[in-house]
Amino acid sequence: MIETIDLTKKYGDFFALESLDLKLEQGDLFGFIGPNGAGKTTTIRILSTLLAPTWGEAYVCGHSIYTHPREIRRSIGYMPDIFGVYDDMRVIEYLEFFAAAYRIHGPQRRRVAERSLELVDLVAKRDELVTSLSRGMTQRLGLARVLLHDPQVLLLDEPASGLDPRARIEMRNLLKQLQSMGKTVLVSSHILPELADICNRVGIIEYGRLLACGDVQDLLAQVRGRPVIRVRVAGEAEAAARAVESAAEAAGVTVRDGEVLIALADGVTDHSPLVDRLVKAGHRVLIVREQDVNLETAFLELTKGALARPKEEA
Repeated sequence: MIETIDLTKKYGDFFALESLDLKLEQGDLFGFIGPNGAGKTTTIRILSTLLAPTWGEAYVCGHSIYTHPREIRRSIGYMPDIFGVYDDMRVIEYLEFFAAAYRIHGPQRRRVAERSLELVDLVAKRDELVTSLSRGMTQRLGLARVLLHDPQVLLLDEPASGLDPRARIEMRNLLKQLQSMGKTVLVSSHILPELADICNRVGIIEYGRLLACGDVQDLLAQVRGRPVIRVRVAGEAEAAARAVESAAEAAGVTVRDGEVLIALADGVTDHSPLVDRLVKAGHRVLIVREQDVNLETAFLELTKGALARPKEEA
């Protein structure tokens, strides 16, 4: 549904986007992760045919951004991170206005607007003025607007930006619902952990370069590497660390925040001998758990050192 080949955007000597190769299939819910200025918005604007790349190619629903921009615009729903609304319109009027812009006429226009309101759970606000809506409701209204023409692909730029926790949860649930409808969704965010629960694939971008891309679990496994066991004891953590640092099962031992972190040696899956060793050394073990690796940890690990390399070495 979406494919980019060596997609690049330069401003003078500055690369806003550099050699992006990306492929999304139908039904993918793809999380585009990176800090502000990483190149997420540039990519989305190119895919939506609002910005021309310096070089490279991109296809959306099989159409080239160069030769078939109108076909692409008919096939996508683009929601920018900041968009204006007509405050003096009622919610239903706002949607009908844009339905008319999509050339949806007659009785079908009202039906389509009502359907979009129902999908984003704003039916109760249909006759309210747009200016009366909260930030979260305004975001949902913006999503309802881009769903009016039933697009195959959704390009959502920071849809959860500025939302309170409840509104972010509602937005995530809505994105999962859209994926279940078979739509291909590219959603950008700099709020890393939020995408781990809902996206089947993620891409990590920094300074215009795609540093990693794949299934969420594959990226976590890539970062996880050696299993690390976190142990909390009743006494001094430093003394406990010394008790296990020579154990055959331990590849490395450190102390952090009052806990003993033990990296298991290659092939070791059973950490009980390490616990036995601590107990025999006179330490009272309070907690033993495997160190978690989440999407935020993955981002920090995968980008560590990548930005320090000169671009010609990248």
